[in-house]
Amino acid sequence: MTNTLEQLKTVTTVVADTGDFQAIGAYQPQDATTNPSLILKAVQKADYAHLLNTVQTRHGGESLDLQTDRLLVDFGLKILGIIPGRVSTEVDARLSFDVQATVERARRIVQLYRAHGVDTEKRLLIKIASTWEGIQAARVLEQEGIHCNLTLLFSPMQAHACAKAGVRLISPFVGRIYDWYKKSAGTQWNEQAHAGEHDPGVQSVRRIYAYFKQQGISTEVMGASFRNAGQIKALAGCDLLTISPELLAELQQSTETLKVDLSPSWALQQPKEHFGDTEAEFRYAVNADAMATEKLAEGIRAFVKDSITLDGLLKG
Repeated sequence: MTNTLEQLKTVTTVVADTGDFQAIGAYQPQDATTNPSLILKAVQKADYAHLLNTVQTRHGGESLDLQTDRLLVDFGLKILGIIPGRVSTEVDARLSFDVQATVERARRIVQLYRAHGVDTEKRLLIKIASTWEGIQAARVLEQEGIHCNLTLLFSPMQAHACAKAGVRLISPFVGRIYDWYKKSAGTQWNEQAHAGEHDPGVQSVRRIYAYFKQQGISTEVMGASFRNAGQIKALAGCDLLTISPELLAELQQSTETLKVDLSPSWALQQPKEHFGDTEAEFRYAVNADAMATEKLAEGIRAFVKDSITLDGLLKG
């Protein structure tokens, strides 16, 4: 019997969510995503320390931000040697509210990849936080042929703004939404009642997927940040799903028959929605959603913290 991971691959593009490129090959994903936290985790392992040491040795006289970009690109190059598709490399989260600085940093990352012969239009996604400023930076980059993956996305309004900006791919989070609602409910939380398609994070991605398919939006929807395999299985049929090696292993070891709900025809049967296009409407909608506001801010803070730690390692 075909395992659950192989079943999933027939209806969804499977993406590895890790900086541990040695763990990728066993699962044969199409794409891979990284972020500062994943790179920090990987670079502290003995198997990857040489990548940090190489940057320090060859480029120690450069600015820390350039050294960091070189390290991120080195990881990305290793990953591209394993997967057939795209790698996502993230712009420093400290620039999440600066349009021009984000654009310039993204351009530099692209140039570093191109210097190694990478066809960046086909094989690279620049990862940017889904703030208003991040989305506007992505608009500029997409017009230049630099494709983007908008991350830390928690609300349909963020997704809509990304679509209007012509973003290639979005990463709506599942697990962090689940975390927020579970924490808010406290002792009243019923795990069984909020499992699978009833999970609030799963419901958010389903809502975004339905809206995009109803509107004929070409932006790809990639569910991200999973806490358990049930969340992944409930999103079978989504354009892409980015999954940690631990959960990829669990899916590979399972022989459970996958139930597939998501499809363009399913989307057409879902309730229709409308979202405003202006900056004021964006900010109001995100502000009105306590979960989205809190998780976006928390996510940026966490990535910034890990970026600062990575700076410290590069300083030696």
